Amino acid sequence: MQIELSETAVDKVRGFMVDHGADEGAGLRVAVLPGGCSGFQYGLNIEDNPEEDDEVLDHQSGVRVFVDPFSAQYLEGVKIDYVTTMMGSGFTFENPAAGGGCGCGSSFTI
Repeated sequence: MQIELSETAVDKVRGFMVDHGADEGAGLRVAVLPGGCSGFQYGLNIEDNPEEDDEVLDHQSGVRVFVDPFSAQYLEGVKIDYVTTMMGSGFTFENPAAGGGCGCGSSFTI
């Protein structure tokens, strides 16, 4: 499985990990959850350890990424960035598997 994190996203995740007091084994959980106005939405969370059935990706930056089996089918090749605009800041997702999305950019369809 391939998930790409931009340098800006990595920096922001590392900051959240420090704020969370994360241990060595901690990582970023990337998930796809039912919901949102287009059917699916993304979820990000800092977790201390992966679940038993998670796929664990060791990003070249040293950030570990945890993906559950359900989410893995929708996240192959996704690119995660952190952007700041005049309207606000947050994580963005470029997903080659997404067939469409909503106007706010926080949910997608397959």
